[in-house]
Amino acid sequence: MTKPELTQEQELGQLRQDIDLIDQQIQRLINQRASCAQRVAEVKQQHQGSEDAVFYRPEREAQVLRNVMERNEGPLGDEEMARLFRELMSACLAHEQPMRIAFLGPEGTFTQAAALKHFGHSVISSPLSSIDEVFREVEAKSAHYGVVPIENSSEGMVNNTLDSFRHSSLVISGEVEMRIHQNLLVKPGSDLSDIQRIYSHSQSLAQCRSWLDNHMPHAERFAVSSNAEAARKVAEQTGEEVGKVAAIAGITAAQLYELEVKNANIEDQPDNTTRFLIVGHASVPVSGQDKTSLLVLARNKPGALYNILEPFHRNKVSMTSIESRPSGQGAWGYVFYIDFEGHHSDMKVQQVLQDLDQDSIEVRILGSYPQAVL
Repeated sequence: MTKPELTQEQELGQLRQDIDLIDQQIQRLINQRASCAQRVAEVKQQHQGSEDAVFYRPEREAQVLRNVMERNEGPLGDEEMARLFRELMSACLAHEQPMRIAFLGPEGTFTQAAALKHFGHSVISSPLSSIDEVFREVEAKSAHYGVVPIENSSEGMVNNTLDSFRHSSLVISGEVEMRIHQNLLVKPGSDLSDIQRIYSHSQSLAQCRSWLDNHMPHAERFAVSSNAEAARKVAEQTGEEVGKVAAIAGITAAQLYELEVKNANIEDQPDNTTRFLIVGHASVPVSGQDKTSLLVLARNKPGALYNILEPFHRNKVSMTSIESRPSGQGAWGYVFYIDFEGHHSDMKVQQVLQDLDQDSIEVRILGSYPQAVL
């Protein structure tokens, strides 16, 4: 006797029951994980003391996320699965100790998006008006960590961040890479032909230069402190100014300030990516896939740059970037900021550091930290 075919509603009803049972199992396991994380906090406080206990471990979180991606079998993608675990770890960590994260504000910047991507949404985010302020806030321990932009794939290094390390004792504990999509934002109902002024951060204006030249040649461009500030200026326009101004910013700023995305993804390079650094007080142990950043104050003599580069080549250490800035110690003196693969505790990196130290005025490790996972 053949089994009668189920109707669509009957099949969906069974699947929904399965989903409900799975949800119950997931919820139970999440709470078990949170209880285990709470026990971890208690053990740390017992052995390290309430004041000195370290709850956030960047290398451990990087290892967990890498393992999640390696064992993922789908159908969800690796990064999507890792983002779910990122939020789970964020909620569990907040249960142990809520963290305050300073970032280059105001609300709605790409830097805030990077902070939430790295730490999850269970942190207390604190927007500040400048990169210098982010460093000072963390130095004063008013925030546990800070997030600052360091490099854009099309516009290069953020010099203000580089210069801040020269006079700061903070170290780098992590990095975040974000694909940056720029959008032309207006007040709802605005007409493109009426736009007379466009506000954005100077780097964003540069990243959209060709699109603006082709589509908005009549509009003046004004650089402001951040993309979110540009969106705020457009949102607050009143009277005759309404409909005549636009901003270039991200989706988060559009949502926050209730603006319309008139044109999406107007960046000139589709792979436009910005790298952000996490700065704090504590050095980070080996995670297995690490990067190190150095500050090298070179001697002002012929062959200075060769003497910096040669130890990396000889010891087979892969350098990922090098940038020079005026040292502020006499004319034509330079500080070099160098990123390379590996942890400062690795034997071959130790040899590079020794070689550099012999031929430089100053060599300072800015931090060894896990390479960006998400």
